[in-house]
Amino acid sequence: MKSLAGILLLLLLSACDEWNNPYPASEAGQSILYTAFTERPKHLDPAQAYSENEYEFISNIYAPPLQYHYLKRPYQLVPQAASLMPTVTYQDTQHRSLPDDAPAEKIAYSVYEIHIKPGMRYQPHPAFARTNDGRLEYEHLTLAELHDVHAPADFAHSGTRVVNAADYVNQIKRLASPQLHLPIYGVMSEYIVGLKAYADTLQQVVQKQPAAFLDLSAYPLTGAEVVDDTTYRITIHGKYPQFAYWLAMPFFAPMPPEAERFYAQAGMRERNLSLDWWPVGSGPYYLSENNPNRRMVLSKNPYFDSERYPAEGEASDAKAGLLVDAGKHLPLIDRVVFTLEKETIPYWNKFLQGYFDASGISSDSFDQAVQVSVGGDASVSDEMREQGITLSTSVATSTMYTGFNWLDPVVGGSSERARKLRQAIAIAVDFEEFVSIFANGRGVSAQSPIPPGIFGYREGEAGMNKFVYDWVGGQPVRKPIAEARRLLAEAGYPDGVDINTHQPLVINLDTTATGVGNKSRLDWMRKQFDKLNVQLVVRSTDYNRFQDKIRRGDTQMFYFGWNADYPDPENFLFLLHGPQGKVSHAGENAANYSNPDYDRLFLQMKNMENSPARQVIIDQMLEILRRDSPWLWGYHPKNYVLQHGWLHNVKPSVMANNKLKYWRVEASLRDELRARWNHPSRWPLWSALGLILLSGLWLWQVLQKKEARSR
Repeated sequence: MKSLAGILLLLLLSACDEWNNPYPASEAGQSILYTAFTERPKHLDPAQAYSENEYEFISNIYAPPLQYHYLKRPYQLVPQAASLMPTVTYQDTQHRSLPDDAPAEKIAYSVYEIHIKPGMRYQPHPAFARTNDGRLEYEHLTLAELHDVHAPADFAHSGTRVVNAADYVNQIKRLASPQLHLPIYGVMSEYIVGLKAYADTLQQVVQKQPAAFLDLSAYPLTGAEVVDDTTYRITIHGKYPQFAYWLAMPFFAPMPPEAERFYAQAGMRERNLSLDWWPVGSGPYYLSENNPNRRMVLSKNPYFDSERYPAEGEASDAKAGLLVDAGKHLPLIDRVVFTLEKETIPYWNKFLQGYFDASGISSDSFDQAVQVSVGGDASVSDEMREQGITLSTSVATSTMYTGFNWLDPVVGGSSERARKLRQAIAIAVDFEEFVSIFANGRGVSAQSPIPPGIFGYREGEAGMNKFVYDWVGGQPVRKPIAEARRLLAEAGYPDGVDINTHQPLVINLDTTATGVGNKSRLDWMRKQFDKLNVQLVVRSTDYNRFQDKIRRGDTQMFYFGWNADYPDPENFLFLLHGPQGKVSHAGENAANYSNPDYDRLFLQMKNMENSPARQVIIDQMLEILRRDSPWLWGYHPKNYVLQHGWLHNVKPSVMANNKLKYWRVEASLRDELRARWNHPSRWPLWSALGLILLSGLWLWQVLQKKEARSR
């Protein structure tokens, strides 16, 4: 008994230093970033992915022509795979050249010529493996050969090749494929010349040969042509300067036909061997492990050598240490390990232990992590500061809003009665209070659809919504509730009663918010309407039902939000453009708002370059919106990220998703602090040993007495 206890103790003591560590001891000292994901990405194919949790992976795997400068603000497009910024030339309806300053109405076509960097290579992958005589090794696999294969790494050989311009054209063609779910086909088919007709052609091909591999190289696309190995052209209708922003998205990254052919073979999809599960890119990382129920791993692409850390940024970046690695080859981290963490508390505790290198902040942990000054400035708490943890904040290029349905006879339309009703509600619903209570102050009350950091947004009194706020003491102050009640009475609802029907005013709010966590938010919203003696009825439903109601216009008010696709005001102002109405045109104007003056100005503004003239038009548009109040403008969320002292080069970037290649980990410091913070307590072991010894002694005495009595 004593011997067994001693052996047990030795085993426990020898392992105790690794008890808390969720990672193998062999990873100590390595250049690895440890982070988490909360939900399995549905799509990793760049033609189909469009969600934030998907972009977190594919933006680091694929290399589109352009990207956002990591350090400069406001956001600036710079080359990524392109060797220089695309050149743009203009043509009339007869494809004759036009000068650069030609009026937009005379421009029938814009031609983007893109030169890619020579010598870029794809990640290692079996799709590129070749035999000694040059044939693709895994081009004709049998089901028997796939028997024990579940990942690209299970193949004996892999290969690579140089990226060429045809690969970029191939991906553009894939945007019209009838075999894929394509979130941006609708938008791109309006711009890329010939894309609609191309989609019809491919549909006919697939219908005739549904089981055959769709070889896109056999079908030319007018608006996307290869010039030479490193040059291609994209032709779009009219003048659309915002098209350059799309070239920074994975939709326009290269796709090698070999990868498509490889995954199209029989038996592949049944083994999760597809672009949606195992992407094939030329970016800084590739997906080396994909177990979405436990962890996903990005490994450094050994063939990636086309980028260096930027040598310039904002004035404060050098002081912040963000230029220390200027000129170094990217990426600076060899591996990124994503661990599935569905619950916020375990995630938070592991971050505090040093097992995650950075973390967001949930509401439950906010007071522990952050302290807010009287002036509203946020900094880390003393506890966090002692651990060397720092805080980065940024206002998201997002707008969370509550819309009025313009088609509703009570809250919608351009009548003075409906307008004053909406303005009264806009004053009553106090989003400063909402942000303070439900977002721990992590947000900025919106004055219009345009968030900070986007051209057209104005600071101070010039950017204030004068229908909801007064400028007092150098800041906007929400108008008193008496003003809202006055407007409500002028709208025909004195004290919340309809003067025509003598019935209390009842307004319905549709939302997908259900469950205990959202009850307090909905109760808060009801109290805002109670200020006006207006009854708010909340109609909660599931997401699909909610979408159906929005499509049919079967709402009065509804919760919604919008994240920028690109940092341009057009990407927010189009949400209220009449021809984008959800009911009449199946567009993104969920409020179905329509104002001829606004629509006219929108068409003037949308294709302009950023300039004082464009700002003047935007100011006029925002004044119309503020007066009409088709939305409660809501707020722009503020992102808070904590990082440990061993993680370097972290700068908030709400537009760029490919930021991991710039980060650097000081692994030796991380190992040292982890060991210090997670030093095991051995007294429970000694206590357990004592109990075992006492139990053994007692048992030995009992056995001795029993043996003595039996003699």
